[in-house]
Amino acid sequence: MHFIDLLIFLIYMLAMLGVGYFFMKKNTGHEDYYVGGRSIGSIHIGLSVVATDVGGGFSIGLGGLGFAMGLSGSWMLFTGLLGAWIAAVILIPRVKSDPAFANFFTFPQIVGYLYNSTTARVAAIICFLGYLGFTSSQLLAGAKLASGTFEALDLQTALLIMGAIAVVYTVMGGLKAVIYTDTIQWIILMLGLMFIGIPMSYNYVGGWEGVKSTLPEEFFSFSNLSWQDLFNWGITIIPIWFVGMTLYQRIFAARDVKTAKRAWFIAGLFEWPIMALMGVTLGLLSRVAVEQGALEGFTASMDPEMGLPVLLSQILPAGILGLMMSAYFSAVLSTADSCLMAASGNLTTDLLGKFFKGKPHDQEIRISQVLTLLIGIVAILIAWQMTEVLSLMLYSYAFMVSGLLVPVVAGLFFGKNNSRAAVCSMIVGGTLTASLTFLKVNLPFGLDANLFGLTASLLTYIIVYQIDKTLTPSNKRI
Repeated sequence: MHFIDLLIFLIYMLAMLGVGYFFMKKNTGHEDYYVGGRSIGSIHIGLSVVATDVGGGFSIGLGGLGFAMGLSGSWMLFTGLLGAWIAAVILIPRVKSDPAFANFFTFPQIVGYLYNSTTARVAAIICFLGYLGFTSSQLLAGAKLASGTFEALDLQTALLIMGAIAVVYTVMGGLKAVIYTDTIQWIILMLGLMFIGIPMSYNYVGGWEGVKSTLPEEFFSFSNLSWQDLFNWGITIIPIWFVGMTLYQRIFAARDVKTAKRAWFIAGLFEWPIMALMGVTLGLLSRVAVEQGALEGFTASMDPEMGLPVLLSQILPAGILGLMMSAYFSAVLSTADSCLMAASGNLTTDLLGKFFKGKPHDQEIRISQVLTLLIGIVAILIAWQMTEVLSLMLYSYAFMVSGLLVPVVAGLFFGKNNSRAAVCSMIVGGTLTASLTFLKVNLPFGLDANLFGLTASLLTYIIVYQIDKTLTPSNKRI
């Protein structure tokens, strides 16, 4: 990479650290650090939501899907649009308008209100582990991008650098720093893809003639996928909008119901078709370049998630490459910081909340920062052991969804509040999904482990609820 590119990239990273330092000076307590003072507008929240949900992992992952299957890979984020808009209509009015939730910081606090403190702790553990894995996936995405761009960097060294930057500015600034930098980062990414990445990659491979003559027809079709692909994406991604800790933090941070709903509609539209098509298009163009033999040392049999960063590193001129890499690193940081804040919120508020009672605000923030730093270090260590960004992300999503969805829906919308049923369904659903995933069990029809975890969670909840209903007097809440 040219010195100019490196200088642009370093300036950008220093600017992000500067934002973190600025909000570190302005934060006055947990309200500011974890929910942004509950006064943030719809544009900032909407862009922060889509930056968090799509971010670096899906940016790199979408490039890998475009590389492997073409435009059909964009349907993965269509499930994100559905999830966002369904949540805007159903979930946000229920959560944001309920005065019981007005002073909450985290998703497990809602679970605790609906059930009891034990249920909240189990939910917090599931959220914490899920977002720890999700943070790791984003740091791995940044490391892949950096190692594919900077020839002198290996994956492990890049992971340490990206991890350090993301963790440090998140530790300093809290949710306000996360949301406001997300807005900047998302704008940078969108402009970078629209005006630099896609046009230059398109010209590099010979325009439409070069693309059309290189790839088979199925790469340009929106039906080049199986029903299992669409179903598995849907059952994993749509429900996360009802259980995602990062999303509840932003609901709490919004000024009111109208602000939050508008933010979710904005986020869904940016997910699909805008970001979905841009991501897979760049991946498709990197596949064209590989098939043409234009990417030195890269073949179609190599990691498809590396095709996009390698393409950009070889075609962009000095100065432009630095801008484009800053755009992609923006996407990585915008998700990594949010997931790190979510895991930190679970640990400090839900699992160690009693430890903070009675402590001065400045001491609260210092302890929160130390714990956020420790979580970030663990996330880096997990990413060190992984190789594929998209898989790690979807594993984390599935674990949270299969453990948390059934109790949340039952408690929020159906009034079926039974703490024993909730705890049992969380443990059974999350454990089954995690076991099937890590043991690599061959499931019927190629369906995702999350389906079986969710089914087991639902059956467990119904069975325990009915047993307790039979054995317990109707006027006693369990």
